[in-house]
Amino acid sequence: MADVADHLEIEQKFDVDEDFERPDFGAGGLPGGVTVAALARYHLSATYYDTPDGRLAASKITLRRRTGGTDAGWHLKLPAGLDTRREVQVPLGDSGEQVPDQLASHVAGVTDGRPLAPIAVLDTERTLLALTAPDGAVVAEIADDTVTARRLGDRGQSAPLRWREIEVEVPTASPELQRAAAELLLRAGARPAGHGSKLARLLDS
Repeated sequence: MADVADHLEIEQKFDVDEDFERPDFGAGGLPGGVTVAALARYHLSATYYDTPDGRLAASKITLRRRTGGTDAGWHLKLPAGLDTRREVQVPLGDSGEQVPDQLASHVAGVTDGRPLAPIAVLDTERTLLALTAPDGAVVAEIADDTVTARRLGDRGQSAPLRWREIEVEVPTASPELQRAAAELLLRAGARPAGHGSKLARLLDS
């Protein structure tokens, strides 16, 4: 049986224009001496799964198989409060594109025996900034994402939908830091995201 990781994800999302200029998070606008410690770029490719009648999406649950970046694997995200989701992860393993039993069992009460199948593919070009405290601990990550998303159906893939968004994720709740990062983004022209997830934005288009 594959190892299962389970944690809370505290995240704020912002919509930005294609030519948005990301603010300098290391210029002293964040509390507690927080600075930008590292910047990395990744290509992420994710296939999302749901029942034919969209039961996971209706329950604000997302299930995906993602490659690329630092956390490739199967990710199940369950609502757990404002700006917070419970994320359950399973390694890619050798199951191919079949949903791992450990994750299927988590949503069995929602799917009610209906099969899970691919419904969308999202490719993301991500610029990731790690923010650290003076002691070197990572206190937040800023993900600047350019997304190309397609629905999957009986007739193949839909025309691509493209957009750019920014996510601020903290490992533990830090209202002062979250508020300061949000204010920097809003002053630069970002807008609170109109959707709670990338998949929700695609499905609502």
